[in-house]
Parts: sequence; structure tokens; C-alpha cells
Amino acid sequence: MKTVFVLHKSFYFENPNRRSRAKCVFLLGFHSLRAGRHERVAGKSPDPSVSEPAEETMLRRSPLLFLLLCAVLVEAQYEKYSFKSFPQMDIMPLESAYSYALEQYAAQNWAESVRYLELSLRLHRLLRDSEAFCGRNCSSVSRDRDSPSSDSSLRVVRHILLRAACLKKCKADFPVFKLSYPKRDLLETFEQRTPYKYVQYAYYQLNNLEKAVAAAHTFLKKNPGDPSLSKNMNYYKTLFDVEEHLTDLEEQPYESVFLKSVMLYNNGDFSSSARNMEQAITQYYESYSLCLAGCEGSYEILEFKDFYPTLADLFTDVLKCKVKCEEQLTPNVGGFFVEKFVATMYHYLQFSYYKLNDVKNAAPCAASYMLFDSDDQVMKQNVAYYRFYREQWGLKEEDFLPRPEALSYFNQTNKQKEMLEFARNYLQTDDEDFVSPEETSIIRSEHPDAEFEGMGDYEESFLADWWQEPKTKWDSGEVAD
Repeated sequence: MKTVFVLHKSFYFENPNRRSRAKCVFLLGFHSLRAGRHERVAGKSPDPSVSEPAEETMLRRSPLLFLLLCAVLVEAQYEKYSFKSFPQMDIMPLESAYSYALEQYAAQNWAESVRYLELSLRLHRLLRDSEAFCGRNCSSVSRDRDSPSSDSSLRVVRHILLRAACLKKCKADFPVFKLSYPKRDLLETFEQRTPYKYVQYAYYQLNNLEKAVAAAHTFLKKNPGDPSLSKNMNYYKTLFDVEEHLTDLEEQPYESVFLKSVMLYNNGDFSSSARNMEQAITQYYESYSLCLAGCEGSYEILEFKDFYPTLADLFTDVLKCKVKCEEQLTPNVGGFFVEKFVATMYHYLQFSYYKLNDVKNAAPCAASYMLFDSDDQVMKQNVAYYRFYREQWGLKEEDFLPRPEALSYFNQTNKQKEMLEFARNYLQTDDEDFVSPEETSIIRSEHPDAEFEGMGDYEESFLADWWQEPKTKWDSGEVAD
């Protein structure tokens, strides 16, 4: 037996609500590897400076993993949702549906409020999915191959005109685009899952605690540091076992597949883990592509400018949205967002392939990981190990290149960030970020849920009742006598 000591490595989970990072350290300890696991080149001894690939367990045996794996599906507002066959009678402007829901919330008409809150969530998803569908459907419009002009500006304009014509034709088939388009701040409200704050309290008032827990959990997945919803969730935990109702109603398809792959990895089923992680990677890139397409929707022009500055402003708004996609799609694990999520998937994948003795697939995964974290010493050692035994495994130089989809994603995300940084440095005017008090008051008065910002009377009474009549002894979780 050959024993290799592997040093611990730290992985970080970002918490955007606190300007700090929670450091999660997973000790790897000792790993026994059979000396004959890989055939050695006859007459040669391995370079003592090149050790076998090191494993980083990251989420191994973490109680946070159990928290996410135990969720069971709850009947939700998206159970029968389809953006292509959305009920005609339910289609209405998003702002109208949300404003009416909050009016009913203020009037304590809880059933009517939750009905329109959930309708507004479906309408938001309908708008988002419809934008993404038309954006992707028109993304393949010819750019310049069919253009006879040698003038690059004319080719660009031609492409824009063709793209616009395609989008116009596509959107004509969707009734949601015939309605007034919601303002950008309202869309951001839904992106931050703010409606779920009201959904959870309305369900609490209706004594539907299971759905209240699911709504609270959904909000906390995007806003893990929110104090009021965290207190509410702690209160629910004193009433009943909430574990089976911790369902993220906005969960992306790749999230559950990723966690399943991690569980299989921890159980030593590397073949199934690799298969699921490949699926998670594919689904992530699909979700990322849809997010990018959804960024090319309607934008409001607020002032008169020259032609090119106006175009630049529109493209800058689109870039802001596209750069945010990476953050929006980062999963929350145990209250913290996984830093370098795409790199993490490739790390699990490379070690699973290594365990399966499939170094032909492991090496490109290691190279893909290095795109996102080029200074990682453990992965550098792994790549060095693969290179040292490349003849034995029949590896060629191209096997040490990143996978095409990883390279494309890396280049695209970095180029978008570079372009946005350029726009901020050279195109933004000095007073562009300044908003007068008068403008601020107007914006706040126009926002549908402005009056509900902070903790309202209902939530205060909610918590007051809880603390006056505690259900448990201290933090032990024991039911009070």
C-alpha cells in the first residue's frame, strides 16, 4: 500500500449580505492508494516531486449538504406552468397583478393576495421565458456572411435590422408582449425574490405553514442574510419539522443534479457521479444561455443623446444584465453562495474520472478548472502528475487543453466584464450615478411595494407573538412543558 498525505484545502462560500467570506475547511487526511493501481513504465521510478492527483472533498460529509438533499417537492405555483400554453385569462400586466396583490396584502385579504402574488410570479417567469425563447430563436440570424457590402458598419446595421425583424415576428406570437412592459426596478424586485416575503406571510395567516416554509426558504436561498425571514424560519422550526418542506421554488435544473453528483461522489460511486456532473454542467450552460438571451429584452430610453452614445447606453444595460447572470445562477449551499461554481463542477469531474482510471477525460477537466483558478496549487500538482505519466496513459498535448465549452464560457464571461468595465470608465458621465432627493421620492412612490420595505406591522406582531409565547426551551429544540 502506498500512503499519500494530502494537505487540507480551503473553499469559500460567499455571503453577499455580509462583507466577509465564511471559510469552510475540509480536512482530507490520509488517502491509501494501491501501488499497482496504474501501470508504471518499466525500469522507471516516479519523480518524488510529482504525487498522485489530490482529492478535495469540498462538500464531503457536510451537514449543509443534507440540508439541501432532503427537500421534497411541494405543490407550487409552477406545477402546471408552460410559457407556450399560458392561460389566456391569466395574462395581464405584471405591474398590475403585483400592485393588486400588495393592495390585498395591505387590506389583510390573504387568500386574494397570495393568489395574485403567485400569478405575478408566473407572469414574471412567462415574460422571462418568452424573452429568452425569442432571443435564442433569433440569435442565429446571419451577421455578415450574406452581406455583399464591404463596409463593416453597414454589415453591423444589417445584422441589427435582421435581428429586430426576427424578434418582432417572434414576439407577435406571444400575448405577453402586447401588454405594457414592466419597469426595470420591478423586474429586479422579482429577480431578488422579494414577492416570496409576502407569499410566506400570507400563507402563514392562512394557516398553510408548509407553503409558508417553502416560500420563506425560496427567498432565503437568494437572500441568506435577511434577518426578518431568518427569524420567521426559526419560528416555523419551533412549530413542526420543516425539513421536508425546504423546497426552492425557483431552483434551476442543474442544482439538484449537481448535489446528487456530490452525494454519489461522497458514496464512492464515481461513475454515476461523473455522469450526473456532466449533466449538471450541460444544464448550467443551458441556463446561462437562456439568462443571456433574456437580457436582450425591452429597455427604456430616458434622455436624448447622439446615435452612438444612445446605442452604447443600451449595450451597457445589456452587459450589466449579462454579467449578473453568473451571480444569479450561482447556487446557495447552506446559506452561502458557492464561489467559482463552474470550476467546482470541473474539479469534481476530474477527480471522478481519475478514480475511474479515465485520465483521457480527467486531464481536460483539470485544465478547465485552471482557467478559473490558475493559482490553485493542488490542481497544478494534478496536471503535473498527468503530464508525468502521459506516455503511459497515451495522452497527447491536446489532452491538456481546456474543454471547448469551458473555454468558451471563460472567454465570454471575461470579455463581457472587460467591456462593461470599459463602459463604466469611459462612457459614464460624472453625474450619472447621482439621484436627487426629489427623484428618489418619486421612484419610491412609484414602486409597488415601497410601503412594505423594512419590517411592517404584521411582521412585528408575528415576531411579538412568537417571543411572548416561546414554544421551545432555549435553543435545544425541546418542546416546552
